[in-house]
Amino acid sequence: MSDDQFNVVQFFKDETSEYVRRNVGAEEAVKAAHHYCHSVGAQIGTTVRVIITDADDCCNFEWKFGEGVTFK
Repeated sequence: MSDDQFNVVQFFKDETSEYVRRNVGAEEAVKAAHHYCHSVGAQIGTTVRVIITDADDCCNFEWKFGEGVTFK
């Protein structure tokens, strides 16, 4: 993965997670994160966290259910 690529991960209430995008550009990562932060699962609490990570696996964005965006 190059330095300008990102991953988007959503986390669920049962403590599992799913990569919803891998090795995508910044624009696609932000659009995907926005989608999952506003999904039905995010509204009802089955999706409890959404993050964007970079090539070094550093968190660049975090959203949490009931808190909203906690890191950008």
